[in-house]
Amino acid sequence: MTKNPFGITGDFITAPNISRLFSEMIAIWTIDFWENLGCPKKFNLIELGAGNGEMMKIMIESFKRFPTFLNCCKIIIHEKSPKLIKTQKDKIQYKNVEWIKNFKSLNKLPSIFLANEFFDAIPIKQFTKEKKIWYERLVKSSKNNLIFDKKKINIKKLENKTNFKFLKNQNFIEYSPKGIKYLKDIMKFIDRYKGGLLIIDYGYYEEKFQNTLKAIYNKKHSNLLENIGKSDITHNINYHLFDKIVKSNKNLNNKYTTQKKFLTNLGIFQRAEILCKNKKFSEKADIFYRIKRLTDDEQMGDLFKVMLIKNSSIKSQLGFEN
Repeated sequence: MTKNPFGITGDFITAPNISRLFSEMIAIWTIDFWENLGCPKKFNLIELGAGNGEMMKIMIESFKRFPTFLNCCKIIIHEKSPKLIKTQKDKIQYKNVEWIKNFKSLNKLPSIFLANEFFDAIPIKQFTKEKKIWYERLVKSSKNNLIFDKKKINIKKLENKTNFKFLKNQNFIEYSPKGIKYLKDIMKFIDRYKGGLLIIDYGYYEEKFQNTLKAIYNKKHSNLLENIGKSDITHNINYHLFDKIVKSNKNLNNKYTTQKKFLTNLGIFQRAEILCKNKKFSEKADIFYRIKRLTDDEQMGDLFKVMLIKNSSIKSQLGFEN
């Protein structure tokens, strides 16, 4: 909330700021999904947490080549940071964009939700099991410092409240109550009005929960309890948990892959070849260096996963082909 966390002076750089080709690929995917929806004359396109606005800016530039699509599209950004809203408005410069703080004002239309590095930024809870007793991990103030603490809890109450059967084979639990609420609210919306949610975020698919909470300050890992209010605090998504939640609704299903496979299937390398025509060697090298950051297994290619949650009746495959 206190600053723009993106770019050279920020704590991290997201995929849309590494290469414009990332946003172009998401635009192509969005148009294809709209076609699989039956080309509705009116629909919502909602970006959740639009960062510095770079992704939506490039997507709109791409959409202008498809005027029929763009005329049908109501573009909406869900953002809570006043600082970032101003940055987004300055960057996007497109009159038909609406900013919302919650989903209550959403038109009851088919909707495509985009969540690029959204769920990882939502606060989490952590619980640990020690000698068969469960504790919630807390933070408390001690002599003007913050320290980690713990409080004994009734894990059965937590299970009943969340409707998750956590205990099996778990000694540690990490999840975001608010993130799960977002997920369930969006699932209800697309179940009722048709559509999908595309999640692109770092995470894992193992059933066993992992302790992934971390702080990034000036692009380096930082002590979680230092630089309070100035660090990017984040966690990895447990996609196995998301999958179980989706499967609780018989009208929805999901597809899952890595960012590398998703972008490769969408044709990011072919698009790069087209862009490289008549460019100098240094410019070509820069284009492919940036794509390597997005797709290499040692960088973002495998760490970042992609999940599509949609109505079972929608046949969209693009990006998720085997």
